[in-house]
Amino acid sequence: MSQDLDITMKSQESPKNYKYMKAALKEARKAELENEVPVGAVVVYQDKIIARAYNKREQMQSFHAHAEFLAMMKAAKKIGSWRLEDCDVYVTMEPCQMCAGAMIQSRIKNLYYGTKDPKAGAVGSVLNLLETPFNHHIHVVSGLMAEESQDLLKSFFKKLREK
Repeated sequence: MSQDLDITMKSQESPKNYKYMKAALKEARKAELENEVPVGAVVVYQDKIIARAYNKREQMQSFHAHAEFLAMMKAAKKIGSWRLEDCDVYVTMEPCQMCAGAMIQSRIKNLYYGTKDPKAGAVGSVLNLLETPFNHHIHVVSGLMAEESQDLLKSFFKKLREK
C-alpha cells in the first residue's frame, strides 16, 4: 500500500477537511432518506464546494449513479471542462473501480474518503487502482470521519435487514 494511503489523520486534521466531509455526510443522509445506500460526495474547487451529490442508483436505475461520479459530472459542467485537475473529492466511502477510474481520467487532485469498502473498494481494500502507473497520480487521505460514515452505513443496512 502506498505511503499516501497510510497517512495518519493527525497530519491531515484541519477544520477545512472536516467541513467538507461533513457536507459529504449531509449528502449521504439525503440518500438514506430516499432508501439509497447512504454515500455522499462533494467536489471542492478553490476552497469552495462546487458540486454535491449522493447515491441515486435505485432512483435512476443506473450503474454509474454513484455519489462521487454524479458530483464529478456536476463539477465538470460547472467549470466547463472535464479536466478537474484543481479539484478535490470528499466522499464518505472508498470509491469503487469505476469511480476511482473516473477520478484518474478527470485528473482529480486530492481524494479524501471516510470508511473503507471491503467488498468493492478500489483505493486499497479490494485493489488499489490509484497505485497503477497511469499518467495521473491522486493524493489520497483515507479515514476522514470514518466512524460517522461507517455508522451511517451500518444503520442503513440494519434497517434494511429488519424489513
